[in-house]
Order: sequence, then C-alpha cells, then structure tokens
Amino acid sequence: MKVAIPGAAVAMVATGSAVAFPSQHVQLDPSIASSSLQLSRDAKVSRDALRPPINPTTTATPSTPKPTSSPTAKHLKKQAPIPKPTAAKTRASQDVTAPPTISGTKYTTTDVNLWSLPLTGLLLDVLPKGTKVSVTGKVDGLYSEVVSGGKSSWVKSQYLSATKPVAQVVGAISQAACKSGSAMEQGLTPDAIRVHRAICAMYPDISTYGGLRAGDTGSEHATGHAVDIMINSASEGQQIADWLKANYQKLGVSQLIWEQHIWTVQRSSEGWRAMPDRGSPTANHMDHVHVSVYGNTGTV
Repeated sequence: MKVAIPGAAVAMVATGSAVAFPSQHVQLDPSIASSSLQLSRDAKVSRDALRPPINPTTTATPSTPKPTSSPTAKHLKKQAPIPKPTAAKTRASQDVTAPPTISGTKYTTTDVNLWSLPLTGLLLDVLPKGTKVSVTGKVDGLYSEVVSGGKSSWVKSQYLSATKPVAQVVGAISQAACKSGSAMEQGLTPDAIRVHRAICAMYPDISTYGGLRAGDTGSEHATGHAVDIMINSASEGQQIADWLKANYQKLGVSQLIWEQHIWTVQRSSEGWRAMPDRGSPTANHMDHVHVSVYGNTGTV
C-alpha cells in the first residue's frame, strides 16, 4: 500500500535520514527514490561479481618448466681430439740402429785391439789370443767387423782365424850369436843384443836389421837402445811383435812399434795404441818392428 507523505518527510527521505513514526511501518518504494546515490548504496554487490568468470569446462593445465642444462665447467668441456702420431714420427721412433747381422765366428790369433771404427776409431778393448768372436763378413780395408756386446766393432782381419790357435808355451830363448851378428851388434846395449839374437834364432829367414845410428838425434837408435826387425810379411811381423810383448821382461823390452801402433810397458793395460800417420809405410812401421830396450835389465 502506498502512503502519501508530506513534503517535509519526503525531503528527509531524500537526504537519506530515516524517520520513524509511532505505530507506523514505512516501506520505501525504490522506484520513487529521488537519489541515485542512495540506490547505489542500498544495492548489495557481491565481491565474487568482481572476479573474472570461471569457465567450468576449461581446466588450466599447469605448465611444466623446461629442464635447463646445468652449466658445464670449462675444464670438463669437450676438447679437441688429440692428434695421432704421424707416420714420420712413427718411423722415427722405430728408426733404431739394428744390431749387425752375424754370419759366423772366428778366433783371434793373438792379443788384438778392438776398435769402434776402422783405423780412426776408439780403442774399446784388447781381446786375448784365442778369443771367439762373431763376425759379419763386412771388411773395410785391413779391418773386419765383429760383434761385441751386440754392437759393431772392428779388428784387423789378419788376426782372425777360422780355427782356434794352439796355445804356445814360451820356451828357452836362444842367445847364440847370429852368423852375421858381429857387425850388427856393434854399439848396442846388452838388452838390444838379447833381442837381436833371440829373433835371429827364431826367424832365420830375416836377414836385415837396423841397429846403431849415431846421427839419429833423439832416437833410441843413437844410443844403441833400439833394434829394427825388417819382416817379410805382415803375419810374421805380428807374430814377432806379440812374442816380444810376451817376453818383454826377459829381454828388457820397454816399447814396441808395429803397423802404426805402439805398445809400452808403462801403459800396457791399454794394449796397442794408434799413432798418427807419418806419411810412408816405413815411417808408419808397416815393414818392420821397432823394439826399444831399457839397456841391461833382461834376464836371459
């Protein structure tokens, strides 16, 4: 039921003031309200109405984050492949001097020097007489290649034999006067005479000797302390040199020179030592054995 309200009352309603009349209940008709502000205040607005609508048919699938790779430490990063050795390097590493090929064995016929190279090499050792050595068959001038300790070495070919030499026992040394020895022995010391007579008795084929040379200043020949034995072959010369070396104490020998090599009592442990080239076979003692003596220390 609509009730007419005096103007004053309407004005009070318009201002938003509520007036209560005794024993009356007043119900306002929103349609006749004069203030839009009042309507907005009276209207109840749900907070849910301010939220965005939810579509019940569409369910949001939570996005799965893409896995990220952990950073790789610098020292673990893939490196460039290590280069393989080249063929040249491989060949170089394998280019090791192969041991000499052995073709057979021989024996030393006397105490012989073992050299690193022919003629100009270093003296490595002195091989005793009768030593069995491995040979390669390679020859360089007067020298033959042998294998010692797995390495190439050289000895003079003339002192190698296919058969083992028979050991010779040093017997009595003859001191009988030579048939043509009287002139030769003039001016010689007792030890030089001992050498001359011993060789003369052992090698009757040798007829030429060198003794005193008074004008040969600086030489043992000038004082009668030397004898030259003119040989007929290299093998004969080596035999004489070796025999004198073996009996140096009995004959008073101090030094021997043969085939451009020298042996001395003071350095006997070194064997035969190479000498410089003097320019001719005779100067290099290729045709004779030179013997120096102490003077008179022999015992025969």
